[in-house]
Amino acid sequence: MALEELQKYLKETKVLLEKATGKRVSDALTAEKSKWETEIKNKMQQKSQKIAALLGNKKPAAVVAPITSGYTVKTSNYEWDQSDKFVKIYITLTAVHQGATENVQVHFTERSFDLLVKNLSGKSYSMIVNNLLKSISEGGSSKKVKTDRVLTLCRKKKEVENTSWDYLAQAEKECCSYTCKEKEKEKYIKGDTEF
Repeated sequence: MALEELQKYLKETKVLLEKATGKRVSDALTAEKSKWETEIKNKMQQKSQKIAALLGNKKPAAVVAPITSGYTVKTSNYEWDQSDKFVKIYITLTAVHQGATENVQVHFTERSFDLLVKNLSGKSYSMIVNNLLKSISEGGSSKKVKTDRVLTLCRKKKEVENTSWDYLAQAEKECCSYTCKEKEKEKYIKGDTEF
């Protein structure tokens, strides 16, 4: 398969991932995204090796870093808080500050973010949060690598600045409201009139 075609599939997978609402669908798309990224890296490495061979073993101008073997761990453990302008997500990853800053990548969209930490103790770590409760500014959002944690700063859009988020993502809101309704139903069945 051609490199351009793989990149097209990766782009399409990312678009679908942003629209996914179910956890299983998101997990499947995340796995597929990782496969496409690995294939693209392999193709690029093969391409640079072919160029090196054509140049008669002379070093090319740019050297592609070797692919480290390992696997991607999906993490969902985080803490979050907020200020008037930012929603801050803290992801704990031991020794993340000791690796290269380039290994920590975050892709922001209007209602999601995708964190990827590469080559940390032989593994990669991924966290995807789709359907944030409110809109964020892609350009104003950023990340910081701290001691044993990554801080993801989601900049609130101007129209939702100074408003408080009760939940990080829409799914949490729906899950919580469902649980509350179930508790109310149980109390009603038991005859408890105090809601």
